[in-house]
Amino acid sequence: MKVAIYGQYYQNSTEPIIRDIFVFFNQNKVELVIEANFLEMLYEKEIIKKEYNTFSSHTELDQSFDMLVSIGGDGTILRAATLVRNSGVPILGINAGRLGFLATVQKENIDEFLQIVLDKKYTLSKRTLLSLTCDPPNEALQDINFAMNEISVSRKDTTSMITIDTFLNGEILNSYWADGLIISTPTGSTGYSLSCGGPILTPDVKSLVITPIAPHNLNARPLVIPDETEIKLKVSGREDNYLVSLDSRITSVGNESVLTIKKTPFQINMVEIPEETFLKTLRTKLLWGEDKRN
Repeated sequence: MKVAIYGQYYQNSTEPIIRDIFVFFNQNKVELVIEANFLEMLYEKEIIKKEYNTFSSHTELDQSFDMLVSIGGDGTILRAATLVRNSGVPILGINAGRLGFLATVQKENIDEFLQIVLDKKYTLSKRTLLSLTCDPPNEALQDINFAMNEISVSRKDTTSMITIDTFLNGEILNSYWADGLIISTPTGSTGYSLSCGGPILTPDVKSLVITPIAPHNLNARPLVIPDETEIKLKVSGREDNYLVSLDSRITSVGNESVLTIKKTPFQINMVEIPEETFLKTLRTKLLWGEDKRN
């Protein structure tokens, strides 16, 4: 078995998790290839001393890898997705931070769940991604022009709202007067969109969510649309530029630029452990079924 390792280091409490993962894989003679910056940090912190092969680009991840293990939180998985891209290499998220919706393996069960992975008793959850093109072209959006959670536009350098003319398959939907607009995948429906009042979608739903951020026209509500829809946005406001974010990556775009958002031709494969399903995560994260009155 060949596994890529990518991670983030938060604090000393992360060290036992990292050590346990490396000990388990080494004991089971799994071939490990570590992301170069992460390995350098592990050497610097003296968490490991053994030498490993490294990778530093998405071009080095190919079909020879059985999976990529992401150590951190949901944000780490979103960054890992930019390394995996269209290779099809599955991602397993090991949670080293707060409870999230993507990093499902908890530190208390690492050995148990890694054994399930070793025995290949897991399933794959295919996640939709969104691509973004800009007219006129924006250099910052040329290389990594896709998002796993959401693509959003928002105001910049002003407290004034912006106007977002929104078209679905060429037909005008609405001109949102708001602080911004979120276009979310099912995966991202439990993130930024949810905090702005958007609905929760299960990962296998073939839909997207359009969620306004603090809309001035109060009758504007989140809208669920088919994921085959082509979305065009034209933003205007008092300032010359506005912000566009793809997950955690942010760039500035000039007013009147046209953004085209559509589903990517590839998906990200997330490893799902039988005992750690999306529905279980929902119940745990949102305290569904918990009676706090007592």
